Amino acid sequence: MKTYFRLLSFAKPIEKFAIPYIITTLLAVLFGVLNLTLLAPLFGVMMSDEKPAPAPTDAPASNFNVMAKFQEFANHSLATNGPEKTLTYICIIIIISVLLSNIFKYFSQRTMEDLRVHTLLNLRKTVFNNVMNLHVGYFNNERKGDIISKVSSDVQVVQFTVTNTLQVVFKEPVTLIFYIIALLMISVKLTLFSLMVIPISAFIISKIVKRLKQQAKESHESFAKMIGFLDEALGGIKIIKAFNATQRIKDKFHAENVFYSNLNRKMVRRQQLGSPVSEFLGVLMVSFIVWYGGSLTMSKQPGALSVGQFISYIAIFSQVMRPAKALTDAFSGIHSGIAAGERVLELIDTKPQMVNKPGAETIKGFNQAVTFENVSFSYGTKEVLRSINLTIQKGKTVALVGPSGGGKSTLMDLIPRFHDAKSGTIKIDGHDYRDLTVESIRAQMGTVNQESLLFNDTIFNNIAFAKPEATEEEVVNAAKIANAHDFILNTEDGYQTFVGDRGNRLSGGQKQRICIARAVLANPPIMLLDEATSALDTESEKLVQEALNNLMKNRTSIVIAHRLSTIQHADQIAVIDKGQVIEMGNHSELITHNGLYKRLIDMQTFTD
Repeated sequence: MKTYFRLLSFAKPIEKFAIPYIITTLLAVLFGVLNLTLLAPLFGVMMSDEKPAPAPTDAPASNFNVMAKFQEFANHSLATNGPEKTLTYICIIIIISVLLSNIFKYFSQRTMEDLRVHTLLNLRKTVFNNVMNLHVGYFNNERKGDIISKVSSDVQVVQFTVTNTLQVVFKEPVTLIFYIIALLMISVKLTLFSLMVIPISAFIISKIVKRLKQQAKESHESFAKMIGFLDEALGGIKIIKAFNATQRIKDKFHAENVFYSNLNRKMVRRQQLGSPVSEFLGVLMVSFIVWYGGSLTMSKQPGALSVGQFISYIAIFSQVMRPAKALTDAFSGIHSGIAAGERVLELIDTKPQMVNKPGAETIKGFNQAVTFENVSFSYGTKEVLRSINLTIQKGKTVALVGPSGGGKSTLMDLIPRFHDAKSGTIKIDGHDYRDLTVESIRAQMGTVNQESLLFNDTIFNNIAFAKPEATEEEVVNAAKIANAHDFILNTEDGYQTFVGDRGNRLSGGQKQRICIARAVLANPPIMLLDEATSALDTESEKLVQEALNNLMKNRTSIVIAHRLSTIQHADQIAVIDKGQVIEMGNHSELITHNGLYKRLIDMQTFTD
């Protein structure tokens, strides 16, 4: 229940919806029950050859016995106006009662739908906001499909279950109480006899749905795996087809799909078993009531039920099982919602590791240097960087080189504070990173990665991503500096051309130049270039390299590069191997050292 009430907190301010819902539901239920209680006088009038029967002696004597009052009205009208006019009056009253019942039922359902949408909006917003606040390292350890499943499917299940259960928990018990009151008004003895079915039904249903929560949790996890398979398959479709792995991927997806389907089948069978069981018990009880109540009616004893009252009693009791059945279905369905809710709350409760400390300062610009002082970093127990000491002066180009897996990219990720160092200090203009806001540090930097990441939007909006308020002239100038303007004009709609999912309508070189234009438009004092030309053909590489050279002019640049020309012109080269800076200097100095850098040059690790 703790999980349920926490999920319910996303419906706040719940009183905005609860008060009108309670009022309209009470009125809808009241008039709905009244419709059935009017059957006794109706049948009494239709069988007007009988002597009007008084209220049964075992019915509670109360001024609020609506049925008795209405029976008195019917008897009086029957004696005064005759059966035809009395029947007309009763029918008009029933029509008005049904109309009011349905009007209030409509407003009740509309209010609940507003609450459902409001809850879904708050829940999905909270989940997505928290995902966006999480540190970069979190996404290296989690399956993307699992996150997508939680944000989309699981949230939907939670929203429906929470609001549906809330609706059932209030409406159905109230309906049940009103029906029982109506039954007691007709016959206390018969009602006490008939209510024995409810605890028996509840006990049997609880046994049926006992394992639903565990199965629901497994079902949500299996669905998340399928979403993950789908995402991977769509993202790697070229590789799958290139290696003739289509059938293998199909089989992998099908196996998980079969597991998910079988699990859902078992869950649905358990859920659906509750409905016929409760319905059978209800019919069984009705049969006993017909037998017992019918014998009382036919006995013609003083205080026995009239035929009209007995028919009305059967009609009302047949409706008692409906709210009881709804409670049963809600009880079985809530397990799936709670299981999904636990997965969603787990994501909400994941705290971002990169949080601004209280009173963190904002750095307004970059004037001196970025320095690493004895910086070490590890992923879990695996140490990736050890005792890094490095100074990146303003206006200088620093190249990071070394064997693959040496720690270059990790070092680059520490500069925009995607991660915090496990030990040591990183400073910008003498300020410890931990004393500054993450946002102000990243505002000083622009990034161009090896993978050209574009959004499924127009070329204009992709370039303006770093500066949404940019004018058309600013975007065009940035594109010209990035050698992108000419090819953009040759596209279908120019700057308003959509690039497709992840930019797949453009070539690798075109995507990279748009990324460079984006960085140019941001105009940061520090540029981070992570092997920005390594995946391009020779012609595209030349254009992109020229764009990068334009980008790096009069800026501080940190480059992971494989082009010898870039490295040779760097002001400083840091050779990184096994998580340590083992050599430092410019190209000429490092060549004379005859160390790892010289060996990399001799092995033609770098291209010209």
